[in-house]
Amino acid sequence: MPALPPRLRPLAVAFALLPCIAAPATATAAAPTNSPHSSESCALPGQTGWTDEGHGTDRVQFQPATGTHRVLTLFVDFPDAPATDSTAAYAAQLAPAADWMAKASYGRSRLAISSLNRWIRMPADSASYGFARGLTFEAHEKYVRDAIVAADPYADFSRYDMVYVVPAKTAAAISFSPTYLYDPTTPGVTADGARLKWAVTFGQDMWHWGPKVADHETSHTFGLPDLYSFTGATHQYVGGWDVMGNIAGPAPQYLGWQSWKLGWTRDDQVACLPAAGRRTVRLTPVERPGGTKIAVLRTGGTTAYVAESRRAEGNDSSACSTGVLIYKVDSAAQTGDGPLRIMNANPTATPPAGCTQLDLAAYKPGQTFTDPDTGARVDVLAGGGPGDTVRISMR
Repeated sequence: MPALPPRLRPLAVAFALLPCIAAPATATAAAPTNSPHSSESCALPGQTGWTDEGHGTDRVQFQPATGTHRVLTLFVDFPDAPATDSTAAYAAQLAPAADWMAKASYGRSRLAISSLNRWIRMPADSASYGFARGLTFEAHEKYVRDAIVAADPYADFSRYDMVYVVPAKTAAAISFSPTYLYDPTTPGVTADGARLKWAVTFGQDMWHWGPKVADHETSHTFGLPDLYSFTGATHQYVGGWDVMGNIAGPAPQYLGWQSWKLGWTRDDQVACLPAAGRRTVRLTPVERPGGTKIAVLRTGGTTAYVAESRRAEGNDSSACSTGVLIYKVDSAAQTGDGPLRIMNANPTATPPAGCTQLDLAAYKPGQTFTDPDTGARVDVLAGGGPGDTVRISMR
C-alpha cells in the first residue's frame, strides 16, 4: 500500500500489511537547549524527495500529522459489481482506526471520520480502473475523481481534509489499498471550490488487515514511508514493530523515531548523542504517554541508531515484544528499501506461537549492541515495569 510520487513511477501492489512516567534522561554532563546534545543535533535531513525518515517533511505535498483530520468516507459500487449489502459493516470495519491513532499519537493526531451512508455508483466498471501491479498515478487519480464527482451532489467536500473511498465487497477487481497524494503542479481533483489533496482508496484487503490499514495509509499523507520490503522477504526490516511494516504484527505501534518525526514525541523527550561521548537514559515505553521516548546516536549525515523501550501491554503476544528495541535510521533510503532496520538481539531464538523471529529482537538487561564501523554502542542496564535504562556511547 505505497504512496509513490505522481507520474514518476507506477504504484506498486502493497503487501499489507500506560500511566507510569519515567524520570528524565540523565547525561554525563548537563546539556543546555542549544548545546550539541540538544535533540535538533540528532534530527536527520530527508534525501529522497518523497516519503522518508528525514525531518523537515514537505508541507506542500503532505498534511500535518498533528491536530484533527476531517475525513469523509464514500462507499462506491460499480455497474459490474453492484452492492448487495448495507454500508454499516464497512463503516464499522474502519471506525476503530480513529481511537487507535489517537492513542498511538498520545492524543496529538485525531481522525474525525464521517460517512456518506449510501452507495455511490461509479461511472465505469470496477475492472476498468486497473487496480493491479502497474497502477499509474493518472489511473489512480481518475478513480478518485470519478468517486468525488459521483458523490458531489450529496456532500460538501470543502468541509473535509481528505477522503476515504471504500468499494463494495462484490468489486473483487479493487483489490488493494493505495494512498492518493495530489500533484500540486496539475489541476488535480476539485469539488465545491476546494482542492482534494489526500485520499485513501481501500481495496478488498481491508477485510484482511483490519482497521489499522486506515492508520497505515493515512500515515502516508503525513509523509511516512513503507517499512516493509518491496523486494525479498516482505517483513525483513521491522517485522511487526511498526504499523508501517506488518500491520497485523504483535506490536504495531509507531516506532519512536517516526513519532518524533510526526511531532507526537516532543524534542524534550529525545535524548541525543551526536558525537563521541556517553550518556545514561531512562526510557519510558513508547506505548505509554510521557517520559523520555528515544535515545539517538547520530552516526552520519543521514544515519543514526535509536534505542526505545517497548511494552505491548494487553497483547497476548507481549512475550515477543518487550524490552529495548534498537534500530538503524537512514533518511536517504527510499520507501520500501529499509529506511528503518531493526537490530536483532536474538537472531537464533525460536519464536513462540504467534510471533516471528524478528518479533524477538528486543534487547534485555545485560545485553549490548555495538557497531564497530561507527563506534556506536548501546548497553541495556536495567529493565522491567515502568521502562528501561540504557547507556548510549560513541568513541
